[in-house]
Parts: sequence; C-alpha cells; structure tokens
Amino acid sequence: MSAPSGIIQNLRLWLDSKAALAILVLLHNAVTCLSLIKVATFQSYIHFSGERVWIAVAVAIAFSVVSLLFAFTRFSFGYFAGFYFYTMILGFLWIDVFSEYSYPRLLAGLSAALALVLFLLPVLFVRAPLRQLIVLSNARFEHLLTLILVISIGTIAVASTYNFRLVAIAQIYDYRDALEFPGAVRYLTGWVSSTLLPFAFACYWLLGHRWRALLVLILLLFFYPITLTKFAFFTPAWLIALAAVSRFAAMRTSVILSIFIPMLIGLIAIVVTGASLNGITGKYFDLVNIRMMATASSALDIYNHFFASHPPTWFCQISVLKPLTHCPYQEPLAVVMQNTYGFGNLNASLFATEGIASVGLYLAPFTALAAGLVLAVGNRASAGLPPRFVLMSAGVLPHVLLNVPLSVAMLTHGTAILFLLWYVMPRNVFEQEP
Repeated sequence: MSAPSGIIQNLRLWLDSKAALAILVLLHNAVTCLSLIKVATFQSYIHFSGERVWIAVAVAIAFSVVSLLFAFTRFSFGYFAGFYFYTMILGFLWIDVFSEYSYPRLLAGLSAALALVLFLLPVLFVRAPLRQLIVLSNARFEHLLTLILVISIGTIAVASTYNFRLVAIAQIYDYRDALEFPGAVRYLTGWVSSTLLPFAFACYWLLGHRWRALLVLILLLFFYPITLTKFAFFTPAWLIALAAVSRFAAMRTSVILSIFIPMLIGLIAIVVTGASLNGITGKYFDLVNIRMMATASSALDIYNHFFASHPPTWFCQISVLKPLTHCPYQEPLAVVMQNTYGFGNLNASLFATEGIASVGLYLAPFTALAAGLVLAVGNRASAGLPPRFVLMSAGVLPHVLLNVPLSVAMLTHGTAILFLLWYVMPRNVFEQEP
C-alpha cells in the first residue's frame, strides 16, 4: 500500500469511527437549523423570531440525542432512509416553533418525535437476512440487467409519444400540470427512473462496465423532458456524486455527507453572497436547502394545520381502498393541499400522509412503526450484498420517500421491486473480475 492510499484508508477508518460520526451528525444538526434560519427569510410561513429562537435551539438539542443512533448502528438501507427522515423531522421541530399556522404545536412536536423514534427502531435494527428461495445465476443476472435496459428504452420511447419537451427548469411548471400518461406508462416511468436504472447503474459501475453505466445515465436524462421534474434532471448527477463520495468514505459517513455537504455549500453561498433566489447561488439554495429538505419538513407543518380542523382520511387516499370507504376527500391529498394553501401540488412523506392525514396525531407514531417494519424488509432483502452497492442502487429512494406517501413509494416508484431485485441477486456477483 502506497503512502497516499494508506493515509486515505486511515482517514476513512477514522471518519467511520463512533466518535467521528457523532461529531459529524451533530455538525449536521447545526447546519440544518442554521439553514432553516436562512430559509425563513424566503418562506413567508416561517416567522423567525429572536425571542423564540432559544426555544427552537433547546428543542433541537434535545432531539439531537436521537441522531447519535446513527453513530452506533451499522449501515443498511434503513440507515440510509432513516437519516433522511431524521433530518426532515428535525427540520419540522424547528419550523414548528416559528410557524404561522395554528394547531396543537406541542402535541404535534411530541407526536413527530415519537413517530421518528418508533420508525427508526425497525429500520436500524431489523437486519436478519431473508432465506433466498430463488437465486439467479450470474449469467441470468447479466441477462436481467440487459432486460432492464430494454424495458427502459421501450418505456422512454412510449412515454415520449405523450410528452417530450426540451424546456428550461424555470419553465417546467408552465407545462407539467397538463401532463397525462396512461396508468401503465405512469407506473413504468416511476419504476424505471426511480428503481430499475439506478439499480443497473450501481451494478455496471461496481462491475467495472463504465460504458454501460454511462448509457444508464444517458437514459435517465431522457426522463427530464418526459416528466418535466427537477428530480429527473438531477438524478444522473446525484448517482455520480454518491459513487464518488462512497469511493473515498465509508457508507455511514457517505450517507451523512450526502446531505451535510450540499446543505453546507448552499448555506455558505447564500450567507456570503447575500443573494436573492434569482441568482446562481440563490437558485442552488432554493433547490437544495429549500426544496430538497425544508419543503419536506414544512409539509408536516401544513398537514398538521389542515388536519387539526378536518377529518382524517383513514387511508382512503390509497386508490385501492377508496371505493371501499366513505372518503371525505374526492381529490388526491396533494390537490386538496394545493387548493387550500396555493403552494402547488404538495405531496408529502409517510409521516404526513399515512400518519397525520390518515389517523391523526395520537395514532401517527404507530403508523410510523408499521412503515418502519415495511422498509426493514429492504434491510433483510439486501443482507449479504456489498454496502456500497446497496447505497448506490437505492440512491434516489430516500428523496422519493421524503416527498411521497409510503404506498406511492412502494408501488408507483418501485421500492418493492428493488427489494425483490436485492432478494434474488447472486451474492457473489461482484466477486467477478471487471
């Protein structure tokens, strides 16, 4: 081992130590709260007040004890998703102190904190491997990857017949509300862009098939003019960033850095330049600090306010259950929120939809526990696979989970399909020579 590589390896090992991880997550907590102070200058529904800041700081410090779990537990898919949800709940607890909306804030904060803890118990600690009753051979697994590429190309070709617009990011909202896809095309689009192609990218990258990995990234870019979402536009860059950071850092460190570094860059840029959201630094801050993280936290604030004075759904927002129940809402919840608050199509995570919206504040922690048990299946299905592969193949799902209900993430975005792919994979596939 050469001297530079030895130094890198020693640094990698130190960064993955319990002490270093504890320091890193506490720094992340501080950056999250400082970022939200700046977010308040651009978001009118957060009324930052110097008189109440010490309350918010006390709440954040108390809740930060939960973050130490990420310094003492092993990496898994649940660790990846759990850390993103932890950041979202920390953001909500901060916003809850300054929100302009009226609802039982103390109860809402306690419910959210307990829900997060109950969610983390299974996703961090349930890791026993599932017995593989079906295992693909290495040759059949290679054929499966080829089939994924064929399905992806076919989906892009068919979906392009319904919409294909090359427009600037600032103009996507002029056209996106008019997009309509048949049910089958909509599901295939979600499966391919969120699960199948990221899975194929991780496989090809770690097997050393760089040209095929590049082809996957190109295919992912085609979903931007089809779906007109920022998520589709930045997915290739996000996967490359995960591949790069996980090359030099251990997996737990990579998870934390995947949020910490982008948020820190945005915070420093907006503080140093003092720019509005119209400049380059402002647009970066808007994309990362506001839309990627703060919006998911503020959705909890909005859902708490709405359902403090409206009846819960009792899960009737799930399409297969709606005909079986008397649903008080005939439109999707995202549309209901858009019509009420005017913030656009406001989807939200499982903590808001399967929790607050479906059963209310008192029962929301129990639905979070159930959701944690569901996502813990991913830990069990991926047991025995290289941690770096699990991180890269699930690279976009934490962002999906922050912004849509669990039922939508599992079915429409193909999280359940990823669990199945992990389950049937041969465990020795990455032992082959590239």
